[in-house]
Amino acid sequence: MAEKTLIQYATEDRIATLTLDDPPANTYTHEMMRQLDEAILRARFDEDVDVIMITGAGEKFFCAGANINMLAEADPTWKYYFCLHANETLSRLEHTPKLVIAALNGHTVGGGLEIAMAADLRIGRRGAGKVGLPEVSLGVLPGTGGTQRLTRLVGHSRAIQFMTEGLNTDFDEAERLGIINRVMDAESRDDFLNQVREYARQFTRPAKASLAVGNIKRACQTGGQLPIEQGLALERELQAQLFNSTDAKEGLNAYVEKRKAAFSGR
Repeated sequence: MAEKTLIQYATEDRIATLTLDDPPANTYTHEMMRQLDEAILRARFDEDVDVIMITGAGEKFFCAGANINMLAEADPTWKYYFCLHANETLSRLEHTPKLVIAALNGHTVGGGLEIAMAADLRIGRRGAGKVGLPEVSLGVLPGTGGTQRLTRLVGHSRAIQFMTEGLNTDFDEAERLGIINRVMDAESRDDFLNQVREYARQFTRPAKASLAVGNIKRACQTGGQLPIEQGLALERELQAQLFNSTDAKEGLNAYVEKRKAAFSGR
């Protein structure tokens, strides 16, 4: 029997769209995480992809987190390895040197928010849902990077409050808290995704130097966790790589010649 497709993969205008697709709430199982892992690697290796966009199928949910029925039936050892693989998958997403945008088309709670926080930018559709990490109500903690990534986004005290109270908040409040970057008005999911794609296009070739975007991401994602001197050393090495690139020559020459640069990603 063929495995069900739980991650839809499509490319357009140098943007790879990964859609979590398991109605009604797009909850993830080990099978979905394995497919997400494969899709991340596919987009990483695709030289025609500059930006990765992740969203959920349907109008109501980006993702409601891990499948609770699956977890209730599994033994503790299996759950540990399930969480380990999920963490590895999201770390792979976080460290892929291409910009990742989470398009939050609906409720983004539990592990769904943990997936979104592994993206570089999070954009929500106004009025479409809530964000939250309510795992405390199940007697557990957000175990797919939630405690660590939320703390880095909003600070220790606010992260502890958010998770211990099991808060769910709308996208506008999440933007105020610094959990998501931007909220867009949209009449439908399709309209919302079109707006996010239009936003994402500014980060693709030839308008933007994709190598520079990727190295900025690497400097922040990796360097941000290092002592300042090591972070500065990483920044210098990444800059040295860029100075040797065709894009850097094009960008500098275009500036001097007072014309628009046409970047090649080389």
